[in-house]
Amino acid sequence: MASQQIVIKVSGKELDEPTFITNLGQGLAKITCPLVLVHGGGKEITQALEASGQTVQFIDGLRVTPPESMVIMEMVVSGRINKRVVAHLVAAGKLAIGLSGVDLGLLRCEPHRPGGVDLGRVGKITSVASEVLQALLALNWLPVIAPVALGRDDGLPYNVNADHVAQAVAVALTSQGETELLFLSDLPGVLMAGQVVPQLTAAAIEQAIQTGTITGGMIPKVRSALAALAAGVQTVRITNLAGLESQGTRIIA
Repeated sequence: MASQQIVIKVSGKELDEPTFITNLGQGLAKITCPLVLVHGGGKEITQALEASGQTVQFIDGLRVTPPESMVIMEMVVSGRINKRVVAHLVAAGKLAIGLSGVDLGLLRCEPHRPGGVDLGRVGKITSVASEVLQALLALNWLPVIAPVALGRDDGLPYNVNADHVAQAVAVALTSQGETELLFLSDLPGVLMAGQVVPQLTAAAIEQAIQTGTITGGMIPKVRSALAALAAGVQTVRITNLAGLESQGTRIIA
């Protein structure tokens, strides 16, 4: 495997934009190092849940997922969304292959209960089958991963925050060479007073969360970034598609 690789996490919010996937394919076609793409779900999951009469609720940026919602979530994110992303990447010339964490036992998890709160079928990654990713990357394939994992103890599918999946995948690949974890958002980086902050430390991030400067879905992003750095990932960046190559907010320990 090459000495440098990039794990890219694409926001589900971005995937809601019709032209984004086409532009993403064109952008990734220019990158020659090994790539892994992890994607979220966005409004498409919410719309499917509402159409079935189910309640949509988020706690600290995490979607509450009772078993009946998990059925729909998996169908949408591992089916429609995953294959749509793969199709556009293949059209751009990338050898993309769509997976969820269920396939080949790629991702294993346990129930995620932050602060004792029951989020339903929401998982926390416990292991990544890095040998699966290594085999795919050795073939010059681009794994496109939907954020669904297998329960370590019950073998059931769990919804896992895509930021956390990307973090775990990047950590798993670190032993194979230098790895950058790149969060692609609808924002050009972490914003404070309307401006992109070029660099943030752990202390600055926690203070910004406490004061409400960093909120919602950005919270799991920055915390995943810090956890990835602590686990050995060399570089973490948050940006949008326009900043794919070098811009955005760089997170440092």
